[in-house]
Amino acid sequence: MLRKRGSLILCGTFLFITWNAILVLLLWGRPPPGQPGEPGRDKGEVAEGPTNDVVADVLRMADTFEAELERQKNILLQIQNHQSVWDPSNRDKPKVDGPRQPVIPILVIACNRVTVRRCLDKLLQHRPSAELHPIIVSQDCGHAETAEVIRSYGNQVTHLKQPDLSDIAVRPQHKKFQGYYKISRHYRWALNQVFKTLSHTSVVIVEDDLEVAPDFFEYFRALLPLLKSDPNLWCISAWNDNGRDGLGQFYDKYLRYIKLNTKFVPFTKLDLSYLKEETYRKLFEKEVYSAPVVTYEVVKQGQLKGTGPFRLQYSTKDSFKVLAKNLGIMDDLKSGVPRTGYRGVVSFISRGKRVYLAPPPGWTQYDTSWS
Repeated sequence: MLRKRGSLILCGTFLFITWNAILVLLLWGRPPPGQPGEPGRDKGEVAEGPTNDVVADVLRMADTFEAELERQKNILLQIQNHQSVWDPSNRDKPKVDGPRQPVIPILVIACNRVTVRRCLDKLLQHRPSAELHPIIVSQDCGHAETAEVIRSYGNQVTHLKQPDLSDIAVRPQHKKFQGYYKISRHYRWALNQVFKTLSHTSVVIVEDDLEVAPDFFEYFRALLPLLKSDPNLWCISAWNDNGRDGLGQFYDKYLRYIKLNTKFVPFTKLDLSYLKEETYRKLFEKEVYSAPVVTYEVVKQGQLKGTGPFRLQYSTKDSFKVLAKNLGIMDDLKSGVPRTGYRGVVSFISRGKRVYLAPPPGWTQYDTSWS
């Protein structure tokens, strides 16, 4: 096969050189332009006849020859551009002009946990494509042992180091939140690296103490179009602080018993159109406010009758915080928005049954003084 291809190349080269040699002879023997009988000249046009200046004649001939070579060069370029069409190996292949798959990088936020290895191992284990899901590890704190663990992955990950490790000046009453200020600074720097320096248009953030399930990448690929299409949607989350039955804030009591999901859900094959805001809001409100109202005592004592869901109502900031705290769910508010809340409703599981901690019917907006 290689010998045959080499022979064709030599043959083509020989024909090309021969053709140009013939052209030179023809051009050399062609009568000068403007002689009687030459088409394209008006009688009144001054013709450029032969001269006794050999140098001028040679230069004129060289110009003509150069113009002809340029024309043939353009022809060859056109042939090369259409070569894939003539290639026998491409004739039977169907033409595919499908959209390019989006690149969704994974940003791992790390600090001083050498156990980041568990997080990275799971990401690499389940990652379907290195090109579509590059892994970027942004490290704060300057912890040498953690940095060494990250470096051990070589070119499988991109290791970034947050350069500003200084303390942040905060108000005296916020001194206990110094760590949160530093985390906020790290997030801002890392996201700027992803979006501005590396020019990505989306990102999935994973903290260094998380392990991902087999359908982690599938989930975010399926929901990216929803995020892009809805200007009111700021992010897609795979985390729910109240997602486990009776989940509170205590690791030893709850988190240590959580089992990582091993079942793959083909999210990209599912019809997720019900998640569009207008459709979802109507379905959600109908389910919440058609659910029977129950009391705190009934929920707490496990006396819910039926399969659910059920509605537990609050009306003030204080009533929300008391109910949430006593039920073991997150009770914090930011500008009136409860953690994990949607339209004021916090969903949780109690003894295997869905309960909605909800404001009264007719809710329209958050009270920003609730903080």
